Amino acid sequence: MFAKHDPPMSLNPHRPPTCAAVICAYTDDRWNDTLEAVKSVREQNPRPDEVVLVVDHNSDLQARLADQLPDVRVVANQNDQGLSGARNTGVAVTTSEVIMFLDDDASALPGWTAGLLHHYTNPNVLGVGGRIEPRWGGSRPTWWPPEFDWVVGCNYTGQRTGIVRNLIGANASFRRELFADGGFTTGIGRTAGSRRPAGCEETEFCIRSSQANPHGIFIYEDSAAVTHSVPKDRQTFAYFRSRCFSEGLSKAQVTESVGVADGLSSEWTYTRRTLPMGVLRGLLRLLVGDVSGPARSAAIVIGLAYTTAGYVVGLLRGLVPRCAGRKGW
Repeated sequence: MFAKHDPPMSLNPHRPPTCAAVICAYTDDRWNDTLEAVKSVREQNPRPDEVVLVVDHNSDLQARLADQLPDVRVVANQNDQGLSGARNTGVAVTTSEVIMFLDDDASALPGWTAGLLHHYTNPNVLGVGGRIEPRWGGSRPTWWPPEFDWVVGCNYTGQRTGIVRNLIGANASFRRELFADGGFTTGIGRTAGSRRPAGCEETEFCIRSSQANPHGIFIYEDSAAVTHSVPKDRQTFAYFRSRCFSEGLSKAQVTESVGVADGLSSEWTYTRRTLPMGVLRGLLRLLVGDVSGPARSAAIVIGLAYTTAGYVVGLLRGLVPRCAGRKGW
């Protein structure tokens, strides 16, 4: 890892950095999406120096993908099951200076690698992410507020641009050196077959990296865009509520790891400014005859309530083991 107060090592400004694209897969249900993700990466200009497909504890899927993609390195997750372990495996089997991550149900648009890589001539840039557009299976639900598009891993109203606290994992890149401390924390984030759709592994990683590198920054680059599939089973109100609750649980884990001040810095602004404005906009849509506006307002209130409830439950879950470990408990 870098020294506590030193910026990360500068890449050669006279050439683009070498880069590896890592895609993590775990289920046959996303077969077509996964093949499309790989295709979109291979068609980039510049094309990544390495393309790695990590399969998360699914040997049958790994064999099928290796047979279908003979010119792509298909490897098994060598760590704990879950997205964090799979991503860490992808880093371990590559040698490039910059590691780019793309979800298995996302597709990189032209200019993706170029948009991500050109910022790395700045020695203070730790990572770069880009735009994530939802690709709805059918039409977008009329009640779904754009302030909550993070529920499906996409850009959302109120999201910062330019220098940001953290990147969204569906479209993110990082300097290799950041992974010297172990990379993504395996106790945070998604796991195949888990009851709840967890997240926040990249949030914790970005904050932890910034704390270790005070001069370092993360950049949002709008030209580095991908589309992200949103299947119909993720467009239901039940999924919306479950994902919000899980986000709260994950945020509790993040704050336990990196502290409340850094762990919730962006969330305070989002809650105080973005969400009230979203509620007001939805209600005002009635004035132009949009009857779905109040439904979006209600979804914002409910989404915030479920996220807050998940956060409180997550805090209590973390508090019990600590209290039980004290003398007298």
